[in-house]
Amino acid sequence: MTCSGCAAAVQGKLAKVIGVENVVVDLQRAEAEIEAQGALSLSELRKALPDKYRIDVKKGHVTDSNLEVADQKSKWVQLRPLFLIFTYLFVAVFLLNYQDWNSNAAMLDFMGLFYIVFSFFKFLDLKGFPESFRMYDPLARAIPVYGWIYPFLELTLGLLFLMRFQIRVALVVTVVILGMTTFGVVRTLLDKKQIRCACLGTALQLPMTEATFIENTIMLVMAFVMIVQYF
Repeated sequence: MTCSGCAAAVQGKLAKVIGVENVVVDLQRAEAEIEAQGALSLSELRKALPDKYRIDVKKGHVTDSNLEVADQKSKWVQLRPLFLIFTYLFVAVFLLNYQDWNSNAAMLDFMGLFYIVFSFFKFLDLKGFPESFRMYDPLARAIPVYGWIYPFLELTLGLLFLMRFQIRVALVVTVVILGMTTFGVVRTLLDKKQIRCACLGTALQLPMTEATFIENTIMLVMAFVMIVQYF
């Protein structure tokens, strides 16, 4: 939630769920306190909200321990597409380079394919991506138009790496943009906010977890290693 209007909309939609008696939404803490008659289904609460919102049970505020376990399993299920994509990327890079292995070439191929694939998912919902992205990216929050430019920037960087064109520029830009995004991810994780990760756009409902931090860190490490090689 980014404004009081968002909070009011969330409160209204949750209040309509059968069994809910009262809803209090705290915009600053990104939390909703729900009073209900009997048990509520977490899946029903999620269905009541638009795709751009994510709702989870706050640890320590649930009486049914099984609900916490089920929710944790659900998080890993949601992250499965991200792990599958990384597996495919690593396999593709290996197949492209195994006959005449070169670590620098392999890293450039990985970064290029990474950007191409991840930009594809963002283009699936180009209108919805900026709003989700600005929830944690500092520059997108300060300059909203950056959220619209970002998918095109990723696509351009991917092509530069794969074509081996202006690699130095692409590496510096990678460090800058992923550095800012990673800073926003770390701040979100430390604040324990439950929001959606926009790394794969809005087509796939991915939660913001440590996996997002690891994903960005892998790219940053590769970029720094390549900068040492090229500079």
